[in-house]
Amino acid sequence: MVSANKEMAVYCFDTLLAHYNGEDAPPPAFEDGEHPLFVTWKKVVNGGEPRLRGCIGTLEARCLTTGFRDYALTSALRDRRFPPIQAKELPSLECTVSVLTDYETANNYLDWEIGKHGIIIEFTDPGYNMRRSATYLPEIAAHEGWTKVEAIESLMRKAGYNGIITEPLRESINLTRYQSTIFTMPYSDYISYIKATRGAAPSFAGAKLNH
Repeated sequence: MVSANKEMAVYCFDTLLAHYNGEDAPPPAFEDGEHPLFVTWKKVVNGGEPRLRGCIGTLEARCLTTGFRDYALTSALRDRRFPPIQAKELPSLECTVSVLTDYETANNYLDWEIGKHGIIIEFTDPGYNMRRSATYLPEIAAHEGWTKVEAIESLMRKAGYNGIITEPLRESINLTRYQSTIFTMPYSDYISYIKATRGAAPSFAGAKLNH
């Protein structure tokens, strides 16, 4: 089974840096395969808790090489919840790569474990008679300190539902649970890795980047 690893995070940093430099990223150093995946960027400000700057991925299996290349940029530049990440933010960034596995259909909306499972919900919005869906990665509910019900209700809002949340509506949810492997790399570790493996710090617009 393919697990998230440092080479995947390095490739995401390489891809973002190459975008700012207007060049192609070096080829990745991990084995290719096909899996659902996510790329998450967070920014550390004044030594505090890392804050989300972008998180986008796919629940469908994608070629890992093109998937991480595409979603490294999409999550950094086109997450509509945030302004695009600017080059000057690079030294403050950390990248988390997620490879999703073990999709299972749950028996009900509570049939999953906080901290173990990511969840995908699908339900019909009774006000508009339309299907809505959304997902949270496995680490989200635990990080937020939510109960299962709180996580479900937050996810329903994320899906765009603005009406009253009732127990019958929660019971109508089709829930798919999944697991993931993750690897998180701060920018400083990226620089150290590049120096160790390529002999020099990466260049940005002609200048060497150091943390």
